[in-house]
Amino acid sequence: MPEEVLFESESRRSREEIAAYLRTVADSLDAGNAITLTRGEQSVTMAPPARPTFEVKAEREGPAEGPGELSVEFELEWDEGDAGGEGGNELEIE
Repeated sequence: MPEEVLFESESRRSREEIAAYLRTVADSLDAGNAITLTRGEQSVTMAPPARPTFEVKAEREGPAEGPGELSVEFELEWDEGDAGGEGGNELEIE
């Protein structure tokens, strides 16, 4: 299935700024509201269902030896028109 990028933004931000973005998303999810992403003229609004799939991934990219690039990714995923799936194993984030 081909992938269509609806919105993309990448920029260096302080940890506090990133936390504020994540809090806004968390507050919208908690309230059952849609999430709107906007940068300049580009904007997309998405309404996650009550139980989307939540994926957390920690990665290291680069050579086997030496410094690489580390990342933590948080992803919400659902089929269009889906009301949400079943829960899985419990995730803990500290």
